[in-house]
Amino acid sequence: MSVIRKIISTNKAPKPVAPYNQAVLLDKTLYVSGVLGLNKDTMKLVDGGAGAEARQALQSLGHILEEAGSSFEKVAKTTIFLNNIDDFGAVNDVYKDFFTKNHPARSTFQVGKLPMGAKVEIEVIAAVGDVTQIPSKI
Repeated sequence: MSVIRKIISTNKAPKPVAPYNQAVLLDKTLYVSGVLGLNKDTMKLVDGGAGAEARQALQSLGHILEEAGSSFEKVAKTTIFLNNIDDFGAVNDVYKDFFTKNHPARSTFQVGKLPMGAKVEIEVIAAVGDVTQIPSKI
């Protein structure tokens, strides 16, 4: 059995800052690398703190998802890395603008340090193709 592996890249999101790809599609599962709140043109972090960085990161993630044929609605898992856990609320306020229903599973961690002095880094795992949402019984 053969599985397709495809590198996903878009000019609408910042280029990786190290030797990795924006995303890798393996069969129908998309693995998106951690995204910082970088302006794609300047490759500098946006001003405004954790909330602004989270918004920029999620906008970039949206472009990567779109390039792969996916969307926020098809995200199964997010992982959010915070430089300071006290930014949890500010990041949540932005997060809910992008994930509006049928929220994905999620983990959030405070880490020792993020690349480029970032306050937030977000990665996702998503499906590509047709997805049928079954209502929760809760």
